[in-house]
Amino acid sequence: MSFEEQIKNFAKRTKSIMGGIATEEATKTSIIMPFFQILGYDVFNPSEFTPEYTADVGIKKGEKVDYAILNNKAPVILIECKSINEALTKHDSQLFRYFGTTTAKFAILTNGIYYRFYTDLDEPNKMDEKPFLEINMLDLKDAQIPELKKFHKDNFDLNQIIDTASELKYMGLIRNVIKEEFINPSDDFTRYILGCGVFDGVKTQNIIDRYKPILKKTLTSYINDLVNDKIQTALKDDDTENPQVIQDIIDVENQKPIDTNSNIIVTTDDEIESFYIVKSILREAINPSRLNYKDTASYFGILVDNKVTRWLCRVCLKEKIKYLIIPNETKENIKYTIDTLDDIYKLSDALIIRAKSIM
Repeated sequence: MSFEEQIKNFAKRTKSIMGGIATEEATKTSIIMPFFQILGYDVFNPSEFTPEYTADVGIKKGEKVDYAILNNKAPVILIECKSINEALTKHDSQLFRYFGTTTAKFAILTNGIYYRFYTDLDEPNKMDEKPFLEINMLDLKDAQIPELKKFHKDNFDLNQIIDTASELKYMGLIRNVIKEEFINPSDDFTRYILGCGVFDGVKTQNIIDRYKPILKKTLTSYINDLVNDKIQTALKDDDTENPQVIQDIIDVENQKPIDTNSNIIVTTDDEIESFYIVKSILREAINPSRLNYKDTASYFGILVDNKVTRWLCRVCLKEKIKYLIIPNETKENIKYTIDTLDDIYKLSDALIIRAKSIM
């Protein structure tokens, strides 16, 4: 089972058992320790996952943090736990103090539902006030799973995580600001919009109050238009047949426009093999004769009944990155990174669910 499947199943389990958890100890044993087991750590090996980790801080001796993940006997991640019924404050004072006196570069504060990940982006060796990543197991986002996977024992790379932590932190902060402005535009944001050629007069408080509801309505309308445009584009026949549309497509992985100068699409042996692997996986779920493929300038698509509106999955097999995009039950496109073509077999469940949804 892939990491993504494991963590999603664990999130469902957390929802199902949380009502029966009453204490901090029950929280630790029922959901926090199993969470770190999914991340690949041996929670019963004290040389790797140490409970009640002690680190003397100044004149304070013998204070303990709930767990420390060790590497070569040195702590790399400190973990402070609370009861599932206890709200998390900014951070535990012990966790904050320990961070600056140990070699740990990451700290996690959790109550089994929320996992807040901290580092020292603002000031070296001093834990930040705000986490760079926050996971809510009752509302797990697909985009967060790859970031969480970086903390898996097999993937843990200190420098790589630190490099992405800053971006994650500020993306989260910016997202929150945008969300709040869209829900309830502030005076400053309203004044800025009015100043962009919308209203030339003096922006008094009465003017601001008058235009706030209009701004909110406009933002909502614009977002709805964007969503509708996406839906209409998806429903059209394959737009990549149109050279002008192809010219406008941006290859996100390489951050450059797709080269369409030759107007030639080459279907590779690996792409053909991926098609037959998918066919093999679905042989019991759907008549194999109903499966077809269509190669485009940006992806290799596998279709049902040769209809682009009934695409099963999209395959991208580049030199440096390989992945499949498979819509889930709510029609959200999920990206599954693979290392080899054989890894497609690990996606059998997702492919079968998708096939059944469009039969």
